[in-house]
Amino acid sequence: MKKSFRIRSSDSHSDNRKSKGSPADEKRSRRLKWLGLSAIVLMLVVAGTAAQAQQTGRIPQIGYLLTTSVPTIVGPQIEIFRQALRDLGYIEGKNILIEYRYIEGQQDRVPSLIAELVQLKVEVLIVGTLTSIRAAKQATTTIPIVMVTTGDPVATGIVDSLARPGGNITGLTKLTRELNGKRLELLKEAVPGISRVGVLWDPRGPGPAIAFKEYEAAAISLKIKLQSLEVRDANPDFEGVFKAAVKGRASALIEISSSVFNRHARRIADFAIKNRLPSMCEASQFVEAGCLMSYSSSDAEIFRRLAIYVDKILKGTKPADLPVEQPMKFEFVVNLKTAKQIGVTIPPNVLVRAQRVIK
Repeated sequence: MKKSFRIRSSDSHSDNRKSKGSPADEKRSRRLKWLGLSAIVLMLVVAGTAAQAQQTGRIPQIGYLLTTSVPTIVGPQIEIFRQALRDLGYIEGKNILIEYRYIEGQQDRVPSLIAELVQLKVEVLIVGTLTSIRAAKQATTTIPIVMVTTGDPVATGIVDSLARPGGNITGLTKLTRELNGKRLELLKEAVPGISRVGVLWDPRGPGPAIAFKEYEAAAISLKIKLQSLEVRDANPDFEGVFKAAVKGRASALIEISSSVFNRHARRIADFAIKNRLPSMCEASQFVEAGCLMSYSSSDAEIFRRLAIYVDKILKGTKPADLPVEQPMKFEFVVNLKTAKQIGVTIPPNVLVRAQRVIK
């Protein structure tokens, strides 16, 4: 009969020795633990630094104060601007943010709207009306301000000169000295029989006042009489003004650009059509609303250039080093549907000069 044996690998003394470990083993163990703890601490420090960088790594913000939220008025212009930003590599929500605010004809709200955008610490502030430009200028001397204005920024005291604007304001003006005279001239060429033109304008600001004087100077050389149709209310009742135009036997109508009028483009156009008045407006959206014609700087070019100004400022260029640009491209727009409604035939030599014809 075979005996079975069980071989023990070690005695109890050797087991105790193994469990406790030698001094060299304990030293190695402590070193490994220290290295592991150091690695964990280092990882936490790196993670914390990355998180902090992510929190402080601010996406640039643009503050944009618009006259109205009506999409048919500002929509095309804003889309041109946004597309131009995309062409420059800016994607909204990823590497740029745009904060919009709207005046909606309430000029008394302009300072508070500007203050909201300033408190957001936007990198660039975009404004358009003379009221908003002045409010922005008073609200901040550090945030770069880019204007898109129909007025003369030198004559109104916004900048020192077009070439050297100074301060924190620059941008683009749609104004040229010959533009208003050219509008009256085109109206006379399109409708040779006109002799008295009603001028719809808001006399509360210096910009329209300057424009009205320019129309007066052009009217003398064209042997046309002007009838001043003044609108002084932010929420105007046009009935009285329109009655005055009819009573004064106006044979045509001119609109001087105003944020108030922008919201009533359709109403102005409808009045002109109803009274068979050829109308010349200062922006193409009025022709799209039903006015007969417009002559103005190219909105597409203006708002593409606006994006370039924003890009330069975000990359470190100071507003004082960016000259205020005047328009280089102009657009003559004619609405033939309106011409038919009011019984006017646009001469071929005038129509051929139109960059856009609405039929």
